[in-house]
Amino acid sequence: MKSKQPSHRGEVLVIGAGELGGAVVAALSQRDDAPPVTVLLRPANTPRHAQLRNEIMARGAGIAEADVATATVAELATVLAQFHTVVSCIGFAAGSGTQRKITEAALAAGVPRYFPWQFGADYDAIGRGSPQDLFDEQLDVRDMLRAQSATEWVIVSTGMFVSFLFEPDFGVVDLTTNTVNALGSWDTEVTVTTAEDVGVLTAEIIQAQPPIANQVVYVAGDTITYRELADIVERTRGAQVIRNEWTVAHLLDELERNPGDSLCKYRAVFALGRGVAWPKAATFNAIRGISTTTAEEWASKYLSARE
Repeated sequence: MKSKQPSHRGEVLVIGAGELGGAVVAALSQRDDAPPVTVLLRPANTPRHAQLRNEIMARGAGIAEADVATATVAELATVLAQFHTVVSCIGFAAGSGTQRKITEAALAAGVPRYFPWQFGADYDAIGRGSPQDLFDEQLDVRDMLRAQSATEWVIVSTGMFVSFLFEPDFGVVDLTTNTVNALGSWDTEVTVTTAEDVGVLTAEIIQAQPPIANQVVYVAGDTITYRELADIVERTRGAQVIRNEWTVAHLLDELERNPGDSLCKYRAVFALGRGVAWPKAATFNAIRGISTTTAEEWASKYLSARE
C-alpha cells in the first residue's frame, strides 16, 4: 500500500475509479485549472486493472494503492494524509461500514478538505430508520463531520443516477413490456443526474472560488414525476406505455416479505418521496448556468440501445 508517485498537500485524491470516480477524474483533468489528481485503486494484477491504470495515467493522473475493504483506519489515514482534498467515490457496494471507515481515516489524517460518498439522496431529509437501512450510515458520516472543525467537508447531493431509473432490476421502467411503474404515486418526484454531469459539477464545486465548505450542495440533471417519466418513455418509444402505480403500502408490504432485498428497500424509500427530489431551479448548476442532461435527453440517446 504505497503511493506510485510523489505526493504533496494540494493534490486531489479520488477514491475509486468506477462510473462516478472515472467521471470525476475525467472532468477534473479536462479543466483549464486542473489540479494534480491521484486515484486510489485496490491492488490487483488483472488485465482489466492494468487497462484501468493505463486509462488513468493517460489522463495525467497519478495512482496510489490501498484496499479500502481490508485496510485499517490507520493504514488508510497514512495514505490520505498525503493529500489536500479527498473525494470518495466508493459507494454502498463496498460493504457496510465502509463510509464510516473512510471518513474516520480522513479525519484521523487531518485531511484539509473531504468530499464523502454522499452522491445521492438528501439523507438529512430522509432521516434515520428509513426502509433503506444503509442510509443510516450516511447520517453517521454527516454526524462525524459536523462534530469537528479541523477538516472542511462538502456533500454533493445528486439524486439518483438517471441510468438507474431505467435499470430493469430496479423495476420502474420495463422496456420488454413497455411498462412504467410509479413509486408511491404518479405525482411523486425524483431528482436524477447523469454520472458525467455529476463529474463535471463535482469538479466545478472542488475548484469553486471562493471555496465551498461545510455545506450540502444540491445539483440536478432533472426533477420529474413518475407521470412525466411515463410520458417521456411514450414519446421516446413512440408507443403508449402500460402504467402501474405501486403505492407506498404495496412497496412496504413487498419489503416486509423480502426484508433482505436491497432493491425493495430502494423502491420503498423513493416511493416515500422524502429527500429524493428538489427543485432544479434552486440547484448549484442552475444558479451558475451550467447545463445538464435531462431525463428525456438521456432517454432519447440511450433507450433504443438498451432495448
